[in-house]
Amino acid sequence: MYDPTSAVAGVQAVLEAQPDHRALQALASLAGDAKFDRNELTLTVPRERLREAGEAVKQAGYNFLEDVTAVDWYPSEPRFQITYHILSHSLKQRVRLAVRLDGDHASVDSITPVWPSANFYEREVFDLFGVHFNGHPRLTRIMMPTDWEGHPLRKDYPVEGYR
Repeated sequence: MYDPTSAVAGVQAVLEAQPDHRALQALASLAGDAKFDRNELTLTVPRERLREAGEAVKQAGYNFLEDVTAVDWYPSEPRFQITYHILSHSLKQRVRLAVRLDGDHASVDSITPVWPSANFYEREVFDLFGVHFNGHPRLTRIMMPTDWEGHPLRKDYPVEGYR
């Protein structure tokens, strides 16, 4: 089984290896863990500081939110990982912001006030995984019918649905 914490280093260790990386410089005080692999940076930030981290990378020149996605690590805890893929056209660099969430408290602040394009991505994650985004302007189902029970991309969701 894949271990999401393998090859993760402290932010300072990655910063020493990549001293000119603008996103890393902007988030050095916010990020918990960092991983620089295949010329791409992934920063794990605490759930309370996600919006602050989004604002920091935006100020550092990262101008385009490409995607928001989720992974269900069930039965492991923390159960969910929400990942934001952000691009800088001028720097020609990408950065990922990752947040780990417990299954019992699968909620995080919405990043929509910082990146309005996160609106539909966060709704999709809510609909399919059941993760709540606090402060989202319209957190409703986007893919499944409104009367659908459960969240079909959770690993503990029954194969044939609830009966």
